[in-house]
Amino acid sequence: MRDENVIVVLEGDQTGQELLEESLRVLAADVIGVELDFPRFDLSLESRRKTENAVVFEAAAAVREHGLGLKAATVTPEQRDDVGSPNRILREEIGGKVIVRTGRRIPGVVPVAGVYAPISIVRMAVGDAYGAEEWREGEGDDEVAFRKERIERRICHAVAEFAFRQADRTGAKVFGGPKYTVSPTYEGMLKEEMDFAAERHPEVPYEPQLIDATFALLLSTTGEPLVIPALNRDGDILSDLVLPLFGSIAGSESLLVAFEDDFEPAAIMAEAAHGTAPSLQGKNVANPMAMILAGAALLSHGSEASHRAGRAMREACLEAVASGARTSDLGGELGTSEFTDEVISRVRQKLEVWAAI
Repeated sequence: MRDENVIVVLEGDQTGQELLEESLRVLAADVIGVELDFPRFDLSLESRRKTENAVVFEAAAAVREHGLGLKAATVTPEQRDDVGSPNRILREEIGGKVIVRTGRRIPGVVPVAGVYAPISIVRMAVGDAYGAEEWREGEGDDEVAFRKERIERRICHAVAEFAFRQADRTGAKVFGGPKYTVSPTYEGMLKEEMDFAAERHPEVPYEPQLIDATFALLLSTTGEPLVIPALNRDGDILSDLVLPLFGSIAGSESLLVAFEDDFEPAAIMAEAAHGTAPSLQGKNVANPMAMILAGAALLSHGSEASHRAGRAMREACLEAVASGARTSDLGGELGTSEFTDEVISRVRQKLEVWAAI
């Protein structure tokens, strides 16, 4: 990683931008004891339209240069001739190969179907159904729609290798997989790389399953932690299932990871797993925890002091919720800024105690 004291800030839209500012409050030097620089890029829809997406390419270049980025949720317009998704551009320009989202228990929040062990979805960041060429031929009932999808072995390799390393770090089992029996050439490429990674990491438990069986078995899985490698679209859908299984997506950050040749992270962009929530804008009721956790995740890739601060931020969030300090989505009464104030107070206390030990 480069420039461990620089976090590139990618501003966004609506409530997404408000929650980003809350995360930055926690990352302030007088809170975490680490002096960080925050070069900022305005990725709001207005700015993207004004610059014809030039600002998105500039932001991606900065994340590549400095190694760490913190992104607010952004609006993707629906019109074909508009600026499109900034996330697609960022993933391609940063060189991201993997997106990681982890569902985990939030204290006091009742999960669905008794799920309590963490579940990480490790999906392709590029390729597959996203960005595929599409077209139609014919008319009426004879009209046919086509889509030209592609995946790359280097991306399959990265997904599989990261999944096994993640499982090794967290004591989890690598579970699931694509529909390789129906699509042995296309989806089978990911399954091949999963099998190769299993040979490289014999110490990691490995239970491959077809994607449909994976969905079904997740609803009855309550025991050991899991890491699930997935195609881009499968992983997107899996994330939307897995995160709510824990009762809320508030405790889940999303990480885009680009790699060096040895599969160590070269650049990481962190964001919340939720969207811009326009109905909550300006009301001071949204939960900032996922954005705060996104900032904490970036600190774990910095210096020893940064790593310690990131740990304090994570623990402060979860302990605040456990003590009853919650926003309304978790059954509490705190506003957005009040929850952040609680986290800041706890982070300061933790770091003071640890410094005295």
